[in-house]
Amino acid sequence: MGRQRNEGEGNKTADRNYRKATQEFVESERGQREIDKAGNVSPREEQDIRRAEEQAKQRAKEHDPAEMIRGGSGPGASESRPGSSGSSRDSRSGH
Repeated sequence: MGRQRNEGEGNKTADRNYRKATQEFVESERGQREIDKAGNVSPREEQDIRRAEEQAKQRAKEHDPAEMIRGGSGPGASESRPGSSGSSRDSRSGH
């Protein structure tokens, strides 16, 4: 058995194989069925999707360092940053 060559990032062989498999799936009967039903969700599923999106956006705002630097008014904006406790005590002094 021959040993496969490691093409690293930008692996052209893997890209070619992926594109070929994707094209074959899209053109297949199963692929066409999946495409036809894509986006068809019940009102309950739509509500769940929107709720999940909002929760993800909240978490992203809470942990976005750029928001913290800009002094954003969102959740977490008033939390103290590491090293900014206002204490005159040097944390490296071992006290």
